Amino acid sequence: MRKIVIDCAGGDNSPNAPIEGALSALEKFPDLYVILCGKEEEISSILSEKAYDGGRVEILNASDVITCHDKPTDAVRLKKDSSMMRSLKLLREDDGIFGMVSTGSTGALVCGATLRIGRIKGVIRPAFCPILPTMDGGIVGICDTGANIDITPEHLRQFAVMGSLYLRCAFGVESPNVGLLNIGTEAEKGDALRKEAYPLLSETEEIRFGGNMEARELLEGKFDLVCCDGFSGNVLIKATEGACLEMLKKLKKDIFSSWKNKLGAFIMRKMFAETKEFMNYQNYGGSVLLGTSKVIVKGHGSSDARAVCACISQAYRMESASYVECVEDALLKIEQRNREKENV
Repeated sequence: MRKIVIDCAGGDNSPNAPIEGALSALEKFPDLYVILCGKEEEISSILSEKAYDGGRVEILNASDVITCHDKPTDAVRLKKDSSMMRSLKLLREDDGIFGMVSTGSTGALVCGATLRIGRIKGVIRPAFCPILPTMDGGIVGICDTGANIDITPEHLRQFAVMGSLYLRCAFGVESPNVGLLNIGTEAEKGDALRKEAYPLLSETEEIRFGGNMEARELLEGKFDLVCCDGFSGNVLIKATEGACLEMLKKLKKDIFSSWKNKLGAFIMRKMFAETKEFMNYQNYGGSVLLGTSKVIVKGHGSSDARAVCACISQAYRMESASYVECVEDALLKIEQRNREKENV
């Protein structure tokens, strides 16, 4: 059995969405075993109304909850009986559990995972890598989007390696095209960080580096992975999401502005429904914290059961493809080449 622990508190739709998402994942993966962490009475009450394989579900009681208003460092230190900290503790202590999914506080999860779980051997800093749909029907990952603000070119190289392996293991993208977020596509563009990172990425054998990427190219489908510092990545993804939401609002407003537009929208309703489904983030799972020694997926705070199931699916596929071991091997090869250069 492949065991995973689910933090069932802290999200907008907790505990129902995490529980229902976990039960859906059990139906998808016959060898999956889930540990639901939260208030035992609440979880038991919800499960009593569901049909599921009781032999593959376990409840871990946790009386406290980390909220978005809690300071991450204080929450990790003081709220030891919260569902998130109990989940991380179990994940650290039980070698039979490969990963964790949470829709709770992002800051607390990053802090707790870094302190309690630790990094893959060779990883300097873990990084978030959310997924967005592209206009050609594919996906694009952005690494990092907030875990690391001040970084070095070596951090960017590790983000590229970890992100590439993630896309291969979780989504079947065999040779992801990696872009470096910059203010222009020319190799000489950008600040000192980007200028130093460009040749470093170009010479890294473990990735397929496609050069610089401007922000407007994000959803084109040209790149499978975009590497950047956490500040730029966070701005990029939020600006993109905001622009898409505002365009949808404008479209809706225009549709209801006249009867002709309403008629046209009615005729095109199937296309609109397909587009809405294509852009629904709930279909793409969560943001994986790449670089930790066990798989950790952070779902959106408003994730529904479908999104939680997608998060669990991401973690399951990463475990099945031995993601952690792949990253460790890749970074070891880079380190060995660096040593050889030093000895020349």
